[in-house]
Amino acid sequence: MSEHVEIVIEGKTYQLPVVVGTEGEKAIDISNLRKMTGYITLDPGFVNTGSCKSAITFMDGERGILRYRGIPIEELAEHSSFREVVYLLIRGVLPTYKQVNRFSVLLNDHSLVHEDMRTFFESFPRASHPMGILSSMATTLRSFYPYLDTEEEIDITVTRLISKIRTLAAMSYKISRGHRVVYPRHDLSYCANFLNMMFDSPVRPYQIDEDVVRALNVFLILHADHEQNCSTCAVRVVGSARVNLYATISAGIAALWGPLHGGANQAVIEMLAHVTDKKATVKQLVERAKDKNDPFRLAGFGHRVYKTYDPRAKIMKKVCDNVLEKLRLHDPLLDAAKELEDIALKDDYFISHHLYPNVDFYSGIVLRAIGIPTNMFTVMFAIGRLPGWIAQWRESIEDPAWKISRPRQIYIGPTKTTYTPFEERE
Repeated sequence: MSEHVEIVIEGKTYQLPVVVGTEGEKAIDISNLRKMTGYITLDPGFVNTGSCKSAITFMDGERGILRYRGIPIEELAEHSSFREVVYLLIRGVLPTYKQVNRFSVLLNDHSLVHEDMRTFFESFPRASHPMGILSSMATTLRSFYPYLDTEEEIDITVTRLISKIRTLAAMSYKISRGHRVVYPRHDLSYCANFLNMMFDSPVRPYQIDEDVVRALNVFLILHADHEQNCSTCAVRVVGSARVNLYATISAGIAALWGPLHGGANQAVIEMLAHVTDKKATVKQLVERAKDKNDPFRLAGFGHRVYKTYDPRAKIMKKVCDNVLEKLRLHDPLLDAAKELEDIALKDDYFISHHLYPNVDFYSGIVLRAIGIPTNMFTVMFAIGRLPGWIAQWRESIEDPAWKISRPRQIYIGPTKTTYTPFEERE
């Protein structure tokens, strides 16, 4: 007999099946609980709820493991390119040399955006946040490019999004600063192209540095997918209504915009700036974080899933050191970051509460060294996360057990109340 659990409700016993994943993860299948018992489960924040079965990303927060399609993130960060990881997440396998070259050609072929879209960009107020612009423009793509549900058309739409998202991001940056828009070049790789569109100008031509290009590749790889986080959940929920992919991705961008999600690396920079601006010392930040009566929390420390050192943080720390050394930059924020990490990792409070540095702790410093402005940090996160969103969306629409997302609730409002006419209200 297959494994199951028993639940006793009002003296009656019910059996619920147990689902076991390939890595030994176990879940109680409650999909028929309400039909069987009239009860639902209550789980604020869905911290104990599995919303789907997925073959894309495996995480083990207790052991600090992250794998894409079974491949450790450490191996991908060291040996692969972002293009390969995009292909891996969406297609399910690593590409051959011929396949990745073909994919690169398609990305270049679809890198330009319709010239009329500049009108939309130029209509945004100068102070508009790049994430708001990016979310709006992702939806706008639907008006300029056809969207059909055939396999071939979906493949073209996916390629368009992966390629055009970097062009849209660079355009939003250039237009927000009143600079001339730089168009993509067919002779550059995905990451080199983005950097050139961001920083090239007639006055100061941008010089491609392969170490910087590699650093950006690693940043994007580390952010490409992270299981069922807030924005990925938003993509799956919105996509379950069978809206077009452009609108679905726009929802993911909007969710990522939140300071508790994609804005964390920006928060790290702002926190460290308090130290370099002499508004606080590292020790003062640590003491505030340990004070249970103080709402302050150390940005870039701790994680909802990881209970040990975030494996992505170890990689990003190494990238950070390499980039600053190569560019011969001395960033006082990095000095503050290292001092903060050194203190926290030796402090019993942080160890007992599993508060280790996460990927956001060093990624902001890497982006800052590359030249990315702080308000573009979350946009960079969105570019990296896009292939994961697409892979999750595609997996969900191909799932034979698909259902439109429709959570239940426990109502705690007033019971039936009689309507009171205006003249009787005080």
